[in-house]
Amino acid sequence: MKVLVPVKRVVDYNVKVRVKSDGTGVDIANVKMSMNPFDEIAVEEAVRLKEKGVATEIVAVSCGVTQCQETLRTAMAIGADRAILVETTEELQPLAVAKLLKALVDKEQPGLVIVGKQAIDDDANQTGQMLAALAGLAQGAFASKIEIADGRAKVTREVDGGAETVDLKLPAVVTADLRLNEPRYVTLPNIMKAKKKPLEVVKPADLGVDVTPRLKTLKVSEPPKRGAGVKVPDVATLVSKLKNEAKVI
Repeated sequence: MKVLVPVKRVVDYNVKVRVKSDGTGVDIANVKMSMNPFDEIAVEEAVRLKEKGVATEIVAVSCGVTQCQETLRTAMAIGADRAILVETTEELQPLAVAKLLKALVDKEQPGLVIVGKQAIDDDANQTGQMLAALAGLAQGAFASKIEIADGRAKVTREVDGGAETVDLKLPAVVTADLRLNEPRYVTLPNIMKAKKKPLEVVKPADLGVDVTPRLKTLKVSEPPKRGAGVKVPDVATLVSKLKNEAKVI
């Protein structure tokens, strides 16, 4: 079974992001970039499926600028067999990414697509669901456990009331949650091996997909700074401030 794993290049989660002075977006100049943490979990799960003998090939996919090749090399260092980069300088929105992935699903015919549930830059949480809808595949979102057997996937997913298990007919799309696994540490020998693994570069036009943005960002601004706390002498004063100043009661 072939497993397709989309990965995204984002600002590293340890970096404090800064908004551009003109408010047009986030400043990523000279900022450390890395693989989206949820996508890293997705790659790890695919590798574990291969180690169990369930998966036969893992294909990592990324959409974006040339530097996304670094992210794909990281995925191959974790254990992906080959990679595909859909190279474009356009701002990619979730629907465009889903359409690109749908075209690759049609081309590669994977038995399973595992994608991170959301990216930590836009927190959209849309691409996996959109891909499943466009490709007409079953989906299991927010997966905390995946079991594959007899052409079906049992996906334990987290919902508001606890956990839910869904039985999916393969091929299917699964979005990975934080509790699915803990990604392994990438070793230097595997990083060196990843440099020799095949990486194919294609353009959106090669896949017949129009990635022109359909949404326009009007302004990006930092959240307002929180004011300092205030000490109150007694409960009566606290209630008074909550009622008259904060107006929460």
